[in-house]
Amino acid sequence: MGINLEIKTSGQGGVGLQTSAVWNDESQLAEQWARVRARLQAEVGEVEYRTWLKQVSFAGLAGDEVVVMLPTRFLRDWVNKEYGELIASFWQQENQLVKRVEFRTGAPASRPAAPDLAEPVQAPSAGQPAMVAPRQENMAALDQRFTFETFVVGKPNEFAYACARRVAEAPATAGFNPLFLYGGVGLGKTHLMHAIAWELSTNARGGRPVSVAYMSAEKFMYRFINALRSQSTLEFKNELRSVDVLMIDDLQFLIGKDNTQEEFFHTFNALVDAGKQIVISADKSPSDLSGLEDRLRTRLGCGMVADLHATTFELRYSILEAKAQRAGVEVPPKVLEFLARKITSNNRELEGALNRLVAHANLFNRQVTIDTAHEVLHDVLKAHDRKISIQEIQKRVCEHYNIRIAEMSSARRARNIARPRQVAMYLAKQLTSKSLPDIGRHFGNRDHTTVMHAVSRVTELIAQDAAFAEDVELLKRLLEN
Repeated sequence: MGINLEIKTSGQGGVGLQTSAVWNDESQLAEQWARVRARLQAEVGEVEYRTWLKQVSFAGLAGDEVVVMLPTRFLRDWVNKEYGELIASFWQQENQLVKRVEFRTGAPASRPAAPDLAEPVQAPSAGQPAMVAPRQENMAALDQRFTFETFVVGKPNEFAYACARRVAEAPATAGFNPLFLYGGVGLGKTHLMHAIAWELSTNARGGRPVSVAYMSAEKFMYRFINALRSQSTLEFKNELRSVDVLMIDDLQFLIGKDNTQEEFFHTFNALVDAGKQIVISADKSPSDLSGLEDRLRTRLGCGMVADLHATTFELRYSILEAKAQRAGVEVPPKVLEFLARKITSNNRELEGALNRLVAHANLFNRQVTIDTAHEVLHDVLKAHDRKISIQEIQKRVCEHYNIRIAEMSSARRARNIARPRQVAMYLAKQLTSKSLPDIGRHFGNRDHTTVMHAVSRVTELIAQDAAFAEDVELLKRLLEN
């Protein structure tokens, strides 16, 4: 049976909503909203969820109408257009009363946002800035948890933290422009980027607010392409070159995009020459970003370059302890120590494990213990017991199909080469915690969409061809044992 839901947008203000039926119980509504958010996060992915959906808050249920709130009109209209039907569908599956979803701007009246099952959202504490209303094109949504106050400092990241603080307090200082932050996945680059943007956006400099443009490298590329298509490149150039601070996250995504690199290079020069601040993040240092033009790589390294190293046990323990305290949850020190020793890949996975453990304990009214951690996090712990590298997967697949290891990164598309390459990408997605872009970089800097296609194609072939499925399963067992 199809879902017939009406989705509306509305203007300002909190709402006073009535509750009447069993489906309308306050605690049940909060749990339903938490599940809707968790499903949204799983459906759209972490990056997209944080960018657009993290700021959606539940205001209440009036009759058969759910009201959700967003901080700005732009976000309200965008979320309604791009995700309205999905949100409505998930709500209808959770609550039979729901027939409509209304999107409003503002904050819910006297109603805290429901917790996120995957990652609880903490309301800003006293003295912490409220959510900044992002500019439509130039400012990605900022996560209100990612401030300097919530960043846990340790030996691996203290230099990067100090540099970020310096730029936030005195942008365009000699020696700190540009500021280039680099490090592996989940080590805190994006947190520091958001913290700088928060600080600059909420504090006036010289009697006027600082204009900040913060976006991912992918967003910069898409905006540039759209400007070319719509013949509005002059407007695009003027808009970005008029800001006080330009912040670009994940610069490595510009590798191989020559025209976009050219535009970024000229924007970079125009801003630096005008005394404006630039902040960049990437997964590698400028000198190691092969695929970038030499002139751009040289300019990126002419300011302050700060790396975030892999975390130590002490830093991981401190991060877990701070996370638990901010969430208002008591977690025994032995459990924190257990998680800090077992999950060593990155902070994001570490915090995700804690959130999952705490959510399970709350839902089932159980204590947080090491035994519970073993039970709830068995898949995560198993993955960390046996580390499988992409290089190991490539080597095993090449041996199995009798091809050279260099073919994994080559441009050849012959079937006897392309199919094993797709199998290796599929196994990398199944057996490692690497992101799609990370996997693509191990296969000749291929785009993440190529990896997605490979995973999809291998999944189809496994369902259609028993012999092929047996081949893939054999490779998987060999790698896991």
